[in-house]
Amino acid sequence: MAHVLLRHRDIPDINKINVYKKNGGFEAFKKAVTKMQPNEVTDVVKNSGLRGRGGAGFPTGMKWSFIDNKNWPHYVVANADESEPGTFKDREIMENNPFQFLEGLAIASYAVGATAAYIYLRGEFWQVAAILDEKIAEMEEAGYLGDNLFGKDYSLKIFTHLGAGAYICGEETALLESLEGKRGQPRVRPPFPPSYGLYGKPTIINNVETFTNVPMILANGADWYKAMGTADSAGVKVFSLSGRVRKPGNYELPFGTTFRQLIYEHGMGIQEGRPIKAIMPAGASSSIIVVDEKVLDAPLDYASVRAFGADLGSASVIVLDDTVNMDWVINKTIHFFKHESCGKCTTCREGNHWMRNLTDRIHHGKGSGEDVKLLLNVAKQMQGKCLCALGEFSTMAVVTGIERFPDDFKKAVKG
Repeated sequence: MAHVLLRHRDIPDINKINVYKKNGGFEAFKKAVTKMQPNEVTDVVKNSGLRGRGGAGFPTGMKWSFIDNKNWPHYVVANADESEPGTFKDREIMENNPFQFLEGLAIASYAVGATAAYIYLRGEFWQVAAILDEKIAEMEEAGYLGDNLFGKDYSLKIFTHLGAGAYICGEETALLESLEGKRGQPRVRPPFPPSYGLYGKPTIINNVETFTNVPMILANGADWYKAMGTADSAGVKVFSLSGRVRKPGNYELPFGTTFRQLIYEHGMGIQEGRPIKAIMPAGASSSIIVVDEKVLDAPLDYASVRAFGADLGSASVIVLDDTVNMDWVINKTIHFFKHESCGKCTTCREGNHWMRNLTDRIHHGKGSGEDVKLLLNVAKQMQGKCLCALGEFSTMAVVTGIERFPDDFKKAVKG
């Protein structure tokens, strides 16, 4: 099947504007501006079943329809922070198929009446920012950005913005604070960004991969997109596969592809032929799934993965074999979340501090069974009490690791 998002794998040099145009580039944007009303564009995206690819999986068209049309101006922001350990899909898109992403961003801007759009990139993506700045300049020169586009009364400018490399800025309200030049810390919600976003104005925020779907949906129709994937999760997804697989990488596949197909057909199986012990389907912020035949044959979509007590998230699938101990896994994840906690809410700031101390003791053979119980208690006490999802995410591997792999922790505390 031809790629929908990673089209550079099928079309050499699609990152060059003339090649992109020859392969239907900017036709969807032109169609939107010249032949469709903004609400009609939103309806097509809504009918396609496209869901956000940043982790939450919220219906994209529905989010666009929430924009407050009584308060102006409107903004659109692309979340290109991509700081989740195990996720590396957006970078490949921006480096190799940038015009499709930028066209999707432009279509979304038209749909919600925004004349300015921002791409918020993590600080380490300065090379990607340079690429996008070059492509934006080429679009302006070719007449796809600027004033009175396609001879119509619609204008659009796109800007890139580099953050400072903070994981918390992947959370949409912390991203907005950072974009405004403030400390990157989450806002209390409600109000939500479609009514109160950038500079206090209505703002739509979507992930890079989400926007990259949009030109193809508009070009081919909602039914074309819904024909791929499942009833719960329409279309295709870029799965970032890593861990103990032989061939890690990004794999664009329809929703409904099984874990077995992803790992064994595309990832070429497990190193040294060892058995799979566990899967983290959403990177470091994921619950840990105990693997059996039922799990391996489960379809990869939002609802099916949730049935195993986990979320698909951004589909950064980390595979763990029988050589990996869960006390090591949660020690690694908690060190990450402790470092990345913004400190705004006490629950996350103090909870991650104490979880780090406890996991260090346990992993280094200085802990006791009581330490394991206390660690689980601290994690559960944090759940549902944090200002944003980071605090909640930090507990996922801890709780599921201890509850689903108790033997690993019994071995760890014997020393």
